[in-house]
Amino acid sequence: MATTKKLNRISYVDKNECTGCEACVTMAPKVFRMTPEGLSEVYNPQGDTEDNIQEAMNGCPVNCIHWKSK
Repeated sequence: MATTKKLNRISYVDKNECTGCEACVTMAPKVFRMTPEGLSEVYNPQGDTEDNIQEAMNGCPVNCIHWKSK
């Protein structure tokens, strides 16, 4: 059975900058979801690879998703 590689850093959404476009949710639904307020949040920081999370970050039109160290 393959094990999931633990990430060295985790992403977070700056909700003061998020516009609720859902790009990150579309690109990495195992990591991001929409809140009832219509903003994105990280609900599963280990839910995908760093590369896929970075792609979702790059796809954010307002650059509100950032990395932080654990």
